[in-house]
Amino acid sequence: QVQLVESGGGSVQAGGSLRLSCSASGYPYSRSRFSMGWFRQSPGKEREGVAAINSDGGTRYANSVKGRFTISQDNAKNILYLQMNSLKPEDTAMYYCAAEGRSLLLFSQLLVPNEYNYWGQGTQVTVSS
Repeated sequence: QVQLVESGGGSVQAGGSLRLSCSASGYPYSRSRFSMGWFRQSPGKEREGVAAINSDGGTRYANSVKGRFTISQDNAKNILYLQMNSLKPEDTAMYYCAAEGRSLLLFSQLLVPNEYNYWGQGTQVTVSS
């Protein structure tokens, strides 16, 4: 069973930066077959895709974070990162790490929560103005 544990959340002022980490373990087969993503959810809102990286290395970002957030991974350590710069109050949310390994996700699927079958518990990010 894949286990995902997020860390790195916190409270920052607008314009600040945070780096989220997602430590993964328990892959049933090669880590290289998994697509990984970061999602976020605010109270009263649906969970939305923020950034994702496919098993072939392709990435996709939500328009709202393009140019500010960067997704990366350390395959040797099984850690997924999300570098968040120029944070805005509207970035405030619970951030979740997700993994999907049943099939290679299409570009159009990368930011769709329902396409992922493994989820972490989340880490809170709060950005004050």
